[in-house]
Amino acid sequence: MTALLQPRLTGKGIYAITDGPRDDLFAAVEAALAGGARLLQYRDKTTDTERRRAEADEISRICARYEVPFIVNDDVALARETGGGVHLGREDVPVAEARAALGPEAIVGVSCYGSIERARQLRAEGADYLAFGAMYPSSTKPHAPVTAHDVLTQAKALGLPVVAIGGITVDNAQVLIDAGADYLALVSAIFAAPDIQTATRRFADLFDSRPGLIR
Repeated sequence: MTALLQPRLTGKGIYAITDGPRDDLFAAVEAALAGGARLLQYRDKTTDTERRRAEADEISRICARYEVPFIVNDDVALARETGGGVHLGREDVPVAEARAALGPEAIVGVSCYGSIERARQLRAEGADYLAFGAMYPSSTKPHAPVTAHDVLTQAKALGLPVVAIGGITVDNAQVLIDAGADYLALVSAIFAAPDIQTATRRFADLFDSRPGLIR
C-alpha cells in the first residue's frame, strides 16, 4: 500500500495505541479516531504475520479517512508494507535504518524511557517525536520504571513533539500536559474502556486546541 498520509507532527493531542488482538479491533480503532485521537499506533506483539499485515493494512486505511497518521510498533517492514510510520524502542533498529527503509517523510518515533541523553542522541539521529514513560505505574508494562515529570519539561528544549505514556488517566493527565507533553499515549485507558469514543474524547478535551499537521 502506498502511504496516504505521513505528515510531520505539530500541535497536541491523543496518541492511541492498540492493545493486541481483539475481535472488534477495527471498530475500536474507528471509535478512538472518532473520539479525537490524532495519532494511532498499531501494537501487536504476536507472531501471526498474515493477520498482523491484514490488520495493519486496514487500520492504515481507516486512519487515512480520518487524516490521522498511522504508526506501526517496532516493525519497520510492516510499516513499509502498509504505508505507515514506525515507533522504535531500545531493542529495535536504529533511526537511520528505519528512515532509509521508510523514506524522508515517514514518521519515526522513539522511546526515550526516562533518559534525556537518549532523547538528545535520537533527536540527532533524526527522530520525529520523543516518547517518555512510564509516567505512572502501567498495566501495559507493569515492570517499567516510573519517569519523573520534569523530564518532559527538559525534553521540550529539544524542539520535537514530546509524548507521555504509561498509567495515564483523566485525573492525572493534566499535570503531564502542564509539564510539557504534546501528546498523551494511551492504551488500556481508552481501548479497555466500555465506550472507547467517549473515553478518548474525555482525554482529547484536556487539550485547548486540536493538533495541526504539516502536510
